[in-house]
Amino acid sequence: KIDDELGKKLGAKDLSDLKNLIKTQIKNQYQNTLETITKKKILEQIEKSHNIELPENLVEQETKIITQNFKKEEIEKNKKEHVKLAKARIKTGLILNEIGLKNNLKINESEIKNEIEKQIKSMPGQEKMVMEYYQKNPSALASLRGALYEDKVIELIKTKIKLEKKTIKTKEAEEILKKISEDSKVSKSSDAKKQQKKTKITKKK
Repeated sequence: KIDDELGKKLGAKDLSDLKNLIKTQIKNQYQNTLETITKKKILEQIEKSHNIELPENLVEQETKIITQNFKKEEIEKNKKEHVKLAKARIKTGLILNEIGLKNNLKINESEIKNEIEKQIKSMPGQEKMVMEYYQKNPSALASLRGALYEDKVIELIKTKIKLEKKTIKTKEAEEILKKISEDSKVSKSSDAKKQQKKTKITKKK
């Protein structure tokens, strides 16, 4: 029976409150989806608008990271695509890092703490597990810092460019998100930042 009691059982004050919570959740999901798509488009434009001389060993390292969980047959079959993805990841990573450095962008400990707290709130009852995960995995903490840094650079870029509004169908949005999800399964190589001085970045004319 759909009534106030059902709303209370699901953590709301009453049925009306439950409806409002659902509406808010759906709105947030759509907003997150739009932000994800916007970020992807910005990264694509950044990658296309710069020429970077990349060391072969760096490309090889990133390609190995991308294909580390793939079967040998799959690696050979999609070799060109993997190399292309590796180059794109390294390029965008280097460019974003340079933009961040030029604008003195940094991620402080309070920002990391706030993000971890957000994750804890989204996983009720698993607070200890989340905290232990980051405490025991320095690489996970470094990855989190990297993601926050990237988001901060993207937000800076948004303030300096003109974004055009575009209406897309739900199916198109789902396809874009599916592609983003597949790409994000592999984290960006941390070696990219270490090799920053070994690369030469030139703006396309």
